[in-house]
Amino acid sequence: MARKRLGVMGGTFDPIHHGHLVTAEEALWQFELDEVVFVPTGRPWMKGDRDVSDAEDRYLMVVVATSSNPRFFVSRLEIEREGPTYTVDTLRDLQRQHGEDVDLYFITGADAMLEIFHWKDQEEVLSLAHFIAATRPGYDLALFERGAPTEHPNVELMDVPALAISSTDIRARVGDGRPIRYLVPEGVQTYIEKAGLYR
Repeated sequence: MARKRLGVMGGTFDPIHHGHLVTAEEALWQFELDEVVFVPTGRPWMKGDRDVSDAEDRYLMVVVATSSNPRFFVSRLEIEREGPTYTVDTLRDLQRQHGEDVDLYFITGADAMLEIFHWKDQEEVLSLAHFIAATRPGYDLALFERGAPTEHPNVELMDVPALAISSTDIRARVGDGRPIRYLVPEGVQTYIEKAGLYR
């Protein structure tokens, strides 16, 4: 039997946007994944310098955004875990849940990949999953090659179609009363408006 190839899309998703969805879909295709599980962070330890929306709001936005894709799933793993959220714990838990016959592919931005040396138990993290480092348009690959563990056999770069969208910009646009239509799925925009997020 062929081993299952499971994509793991971790992130704060505050809010989730089309850039996240395009990245997950591209990884699904380029790396022949069977499915992608989105794992919204509970308490992201690296974002202690700013307020993060309630975990339940972020989880529900991801559910809304991914519901039309039969190969996308959403996990409550990190939201229900007590204390700060660490990638190593999530990968261990997913490995336990899915058993020995699964290969994990952790999908993240190339910029986030540069931070891996600051992650908890980075050597174990790199041994638990293959890492797909997604690049944005105009990203300086030389910066990545100098600073990231590109020589590691479990790290591969992936070009993503031109979508320079960020959650930071979306929060700022909502705060300023500017439009976010077509930057996020329609259901996510409706959720943000009804919940009064980022005002």
